[in-house]
Amino acid sequence: MIILASLIAYLLGSIPFGYLTSKFLWGVDITKRGSGNIGATNVYRNLGPYPGAITALGDVGKGMLAVYLGFLLAGERGALTASFFVVIGHAYSIFLKFRGGKIVATTFGVLIMTSIKVALVVFIIWLVIMLLSRYVSLGSIVCGLSIPLVMLLFGLKVPQIYLGAFLGLMIFYRHQDNIKRLMAGTENKIGTRKKG
Repeated sequence: MIILASLIAYLLGSIPFGYLTSKFLWGVDITKRGSGNIGATNVYRNLGPYPGAITALGDVGKGMLAVYLGFLLAGERGALTASFFVVIGHAYSIFLKFRGGKIVATTFGVLIMTSIKVALVVFIIWLVIMLLSRYVSLGSIVCGLSIPLVMLLFGLKVPQIYLGAFLGLMIFYRHQDNIKRLMAGTENKIGTRKKG
């Protein structure tokens, strides 16, 4: 059942809500706009708040659903494995030739199902950093790296903390282009609609 949970989670993660929302509701190929990323930030910057919100909700929802189904199929081990594969699916979607998003919203969905307290604190960290710096990407990077520390603070189990470390490192890795732009001073701030 672990294998089944993994496969379902990967396929759920692979569903490109940003691409589908943009293509079929707004007639736009989001992979050819802005940064080309399918995540909510790029969708928002290029199409506006409603498409961005739909994308974010879809990405959060698939993370939650994958963990829930993983738990139903194989208990805590299934939930943990599904958490891993749903973000891999989002980052490397089989439906987009193994391209994908930056996993922040899907990670948040995973965290909601893992520990609502951790999810809330991580969200607050993201929000505070984003509002103070006006960089969505910086908020995402800092909140990602904080995940294992917050999990440790709330006394989560060691396998969950390892998962948190993986999620944080994945978020950091998926934001390499943003990090380069931050260092160069060319990253877009909130309110701009260019690079995602």
